[in-house]
Amino acid sequence: MSYYPKLFEPTSIGKLKLKNRTSMAPMGPVGYADSFGGFNQRLQDYYVERARYGVGLIITGICSVDLGIEDLPPMGLPCPTRLPLGFIHSTYQMNERIHAYGAKIFLQLTGGLGRSALPGFTGKQIAPSENTNRFNPAVTHREMTKEEIMNLIQKFVMSAVVAKKAGFDGVEIHAVHEGYLLDQFAIALFNHREDEFGGSLENRLRVSTEIVKGIKKACGEDFVVSLRYSLKSCMKALRQGGLPGEEYQEAGRDIEEGIKAAQLLTEAGYDALNVDAGTYDSWYWNHPPMYFEDGVYCEFGEILKKHVNVPIILAGKMEDPNLAEGEIGKSCDIVSYGRALLCDSELVEKIRTGRLDEIRPCLGCHEGCLGRIANAPVSCAVNPACGREKIYGIIPAVQKKKVLVIGGGVAGLETARVAAIAGHSVILCEKSDRLGGNLIPGGVPHFKRNDLKLIDYYKKQMELLGVDVQYETEVTKENAESYQADVIVTATGSKARRMEFEGAMTAAAAEDILLGKTECGEHVVVVGGGLVGCETALWLAQQGKKVSIVEILPELLGGHGSIPHMNEFMLHDLLQYHKVDTYTNTKVLKTEEHSVVVESEEKTISLEADTLITAVGYLENGSLYEELKDLEIPVYNIGDSNQVHNIMYAIWDAYELARDL
Repeated sequence: MSYYPKLFEPTSIGKLKLKNRTSMAPMGPVGYADSFGGFNQRLQDYYVERARYGVGLIITGICSVDLGIEDLPPMGLPCPTRLPLGFIHSTYQMNERIHAYGAKIFLQLTGGLGRSALPGFTGKQIAPSENTNRFNPAVTHREMTKEEIMNLIQKFVMSAVVAKKAGFDGVEIHAVHEGYLLDQFAIALFNHREDEFGGSLENRLRVSTEIVKGIKKACGEDFVVSLRYSLKSCMKALRQGGLPGEEYQEAGRDIEEGIKAAQLLTEAGYDALNVDAGTYDSWYWNHPPMYFEDGVYCEFGEILKKHVNVPIILAGKMEDPNLAEGEIGKSCDIVSYGRALLCDSELVEKIRTGRLDEIRPCLGCHEGCLGRIANAPVSCAVNPACGREKIYGIIPAVQKKKVLVIGGGVAGLETARVAAIAGHSVILCEKSDRLGGNLIPGGVPHFKRNDLKLIDYYKKQMELLGVDVQYETEVTKENAESYQADVIVTATGSKARRMEFEGAMTAAAAEDILLGKTECGEHVVVVGGGLVGCETALWLAQQGKKVSIVEILPELLGGHGSIPHMNEFMLHDLLQYHKVDTYTNTKVLKTEEHSVVVESEEKTISLEADTLITAVGYLENGSLYEELKDLEIPVYNIGDSNQVHNIMYAIWDAYELARDL
């Protein structure tokens, strides 16, 4: 029995039959290539794990058709043409395993990044026409020669031939999507060529149409070729995205041209469109942070359903199965899950069997996936085993122990979960009447709602795993030994740093405002422009309050790159859209009855305010660990009480500790 019959009915793409209408969205396997350009064992296990739990179609992350086109590092991406036999040996055996579970798999093939390359990632800077780099305008990408373009097309065809020999059920072409190289050919803003690959829309799509025609000729008409496709660019200008609901003149591909392009592409032979919106210039559209609502791309899929006659694959925060069920036939034919399947490899099976309260939610933080891609392979903030399923899973403990976990924040909850799965007897003591720690105030804004879902997930896990959760229970130096534990883990979290200012006004910590402990007026000054300060300011501005942020450093959010790009770009744009005034290189001098006086660039400014909020970081609350660390049993300190960091490291450090207790 399926709780969502539409989602789990069979379907097809061309002549390829799929067991259900679920798909794993393509997510780049950077760092997962073996020494021959194939899939290393970690990547094979990663895809097999998702097939094992019911996904109907897996679309791999990007594989380069030719590393030499942009001089990519050999270990950066898998590449079918680098050493075809080596690629086949690694992927053929993976595909056999995936097919054993009744799943199908497409190999996603990319021609490259063009002007969208992160500086330093490519050795050659190329583009359809001369363009400046998306991230660093000082870097120029030269125009590709016609010979290079023809080589690119041929390498796509060669890669598809290798994919078919390796047992893939089809390929997906990456992409007239997200402002990658093929998309730069398609968008007039980036393509100024005067030959057959520039000018008219048909010419700008010629690379993409020649690719599918070549693949069909080499691999047969029945070999499925899908296309990753962005209907609309969502660009106001170069390096400037347009927000949902914002009115602006489209600088890239607008919907009218997007419909026409989709028709030309499907007429050329593409069997399916994997649809989204956005470019690198509006990057948050392609990698939606928590600030988006669910069903990000439904409006675009619904438009295309009326104009093309091929299946539409659609991702974009579709985790709610009721939403997904309702969109089948309306905006899509196949529902695709990306980060949700990083968070929980069992997602599809849990949906099918109605176990929604057991799904580990995606927070939209990007910290574990794209946020660390320059230094480490894709993984997940809330699932440390993602991408290393077989080498970093939880194994049964040889010696079962009694484990006392002190603190019911995310670090304590993950410690308890993992220790219980390993077979230990776990007691978790929380001195308040709620689990969640700093996630409780953090999850108050609507856009942080999945933080609260993560708490609910952990509550359910505590119940299923038989963890003895004791609320309103404070463990002290005096009573700790009475628990007769073999191991103690302190996870006592952190406390908001508080500040006092000269003058009439008393400052409230952001968490006091979020939790409703302190009333908030209509004119607000937030001191501290880090993530907590900016998100609190946005939340208040969305309620119609007039908000100013005062930050002593030169930039908000710790400067560019301190948080993942897409989250940073969108939060900056949202603050501007909601008319939040920002003052950097600015400090508070004093407060008055209805204002806050600040100094900015040696100028004194009076900001109207009836509420003053501080968001200036957190302090480790590690005193209990210091009192217990000399007991004659192992005592560990984990999470913010050890070092204030983000949710990912609280979970990851707890997982590492608990799996080896």
